[in-house]
Parts: sequence; structure tokens; C-alpha cells
Amino acid sequence: MFKYQFDWSVVLSGKYFEWLVSGLRITIQLSLVSIALAFFLGLIIAVMRMSQVRPIRWFAHGYLEFFRNTPLLVQIFFWYFGSYKILPASINNWMNNLNFEFAAAVIALTIYTSAFIAEDIRSGIRSIPKEQMEAAQSSGFSYLRSMQYIILPQAIRLTVPPLINQFLNLTKNSSLAMTIGVMELTYQARQVESYTFRGFEAFTAATLVYVVISLIITGLVTLYSRKILTPMKAS
Repeated sequence: MFKYQFDWSVVLSGKYFEWLVSGLRITIQLSLVSIALAFFLGLIIAVMRMSQVRPIRWFAHGYLEFFRNTPLLVQIFFWYFGSYKILPASINNWMNNLNFEFAAAVIALTIYTSAFIAEDIRSGIRSIPKEQMEAAQSSGFSYLRSMQYIILPQAIRLTVPPLINQFLNLTKNSSLAMTIGVMELTYQARQVESYTFRGFEAFTAATLVYVVISLIITGLVTLYSRKILTPMKAS
């Protein structure tokens, strides 16, 4: 009976280890850039979704329904193959100068995740008593100023745990970028497997890295809930 011989030195030293480290670095870069952009875009869409102007509210609703109900992999392929058709030439040139595959992945991850973040923020906004908005507007604040200074700071503080979960999902979803040639962690694990035929070792190492990232983020959410949210609710 065939018995598999494990060789962990493949992923613990040498150039294959360097490949995995390089992939992890790109995964972190891809995730951080996409997280920052997704948060700000999600914040804008959430405010638009709560707008009293119907066309703006309808646009935001359509945005949420479309991107929340479309598979991320399809969106990645859409931006990778279709950007030349729908984006201005200047943006495509900028994407090529930067790194076209990386930029296409950032766009897809940002737009997809922002739709979920917008709903989380909207839930936080709706949890704030509406009397606060009425009081702010009766004091002379516009709708946007009321959101900026009174409603959103409270709503975002309450929605930090679900927002961090969305950031965690984005980090895991970044592995799909390998399908368009982004050399992130999963791509590099696949490369190690192709060169060494040590797929178990390569993907076990990649899996453990994702698990560690997930545990760190989960720990941060737990700490935030205990140190900040619980005292807020108690008071």
C-alpha cells in the first residue's frame, strides 16, 4: 500500500518558502487596499441608501441588490476582461502602469465588499434613535452634516464587529484573485505544488496562515466588544 512521505522542509526553507512569504505579502497588500476603499465606498452607499431624495436612494438600492447577488468570481472576471470596454482609457492606462491584475482584483473586491459594508452601516444608522436626526436638523444642521457629526460616529462604533467580519471575509476572498494571475498566497501555494508535487504541505501552510489571520481578527473583535461595546451598553 502506498504511503505518503511528508517533507515539510519544502515550505519551511529555501525558495519555496520565499514564494509563500511573497504571496502572503501580496495578500496583505491586496486586502488592506481593498478594505480601505470598500469601507469608504460602503459608507457613501449607506448614506445614499438613507437619503430622502428618491433617485439617489433608488440608485443605492440597485447597487446593493446587484453586487450583493452576483458571485465575486464573476465580478473579478468582469473587471479583468471588461475594464477596457467600460472604463475610461486613462484609468486603464493607470491600471496597466500599476499592475493590471492587482488593480482589477482591488476593484472587484472593493465593490463586492462595499455592498455588504453599506448594509452593516445602514443597520447601525437605523439603530440610532431618529429623534437625534430630528434634533440635529432642527438645530440648523443639514442632512449630510447631521450624518457626519452626529449619526455616523455612533453608528460606526456600533457596527465595528460586523465590519471587521466583512474585512475578514475580504481577506479570505482575496484568494480568488489567483484566477486572474495575482500572485497572492493561494497562487504561490499552487506554484509550490506544481514545482514540487507537495500539494499537501503547500496548501496546509497556506491554510494555517489564513487560520492565523482569522484568529487574530476574531480576537480583535472580541477585545473590542469587551472593552468598548459592553461598557457603552452598560452606561
